[in-house]
Amino acid sequence: MVDQEKVREGVRLILEGIGEDINREGLIETPDRIARMYCELAGGMDQNAATHLEKRFHVDNADMVVEKDITFYSMCEHHMLPFFGKAHVAYIPNGEVVGLSKIARTVEVFARRLQLQEQLTAQIADAFMDNLHPQGVMVMIEAEHLCMTMRGIKKPGAQTVTTVTRGVFDNNKELQDTFYQMVRL
Repeated sequence: MVDQEKVREGVRLILEGIGEDINREGLIETPDRIARMYCELAGGMDQNAATHLEKRFHVDNADMVVEKDITFYSMCEHHMLPFFGKAHVAYIPNGEVVGLSKIARTVEVFARRLQLQEQLTAQIADAFMDNLHPQGVMVMIEAEHLCMTMRGIKKPGAQTVTTVTRGVFDNNKELQDTFYQMVRL
């Protein structure tokens, strides 16, 4: 749960710290706006991904399911600046599948927190393994980090790519290559 009063006070302190007049017309409501914004941006802190993976459907096959190009927005925990991009999730069912929207909702639960991209990738994969119990899962995230593009090294367009494999995807180059081919279609 976001403590909006603490966020408002923190924003006031930051504004004063950078030399702004917190009573200036354009800034008077800024602390409240940012407090409400953080309720949304950090909304995943109060959510459990397992709830999105509870409703399942029986299947007789074990063909790979891929949901690709899931747009997400997250916040770097080091600089509290956004990073954003696409998540690609694949799993091999073990008799059950989830609705496709539940895959995107699982990504959102973990993206709506202060994050590291590497951690985000693993959390998504682990949520599938722990809750859906597929034969295996593979997750790839491609993202641009504003902490690299608007400050520091200033390299706009640089993409960070992370992948995680679990279960039958581990050490199975053929399955991994199939995933990569499907993502690039």
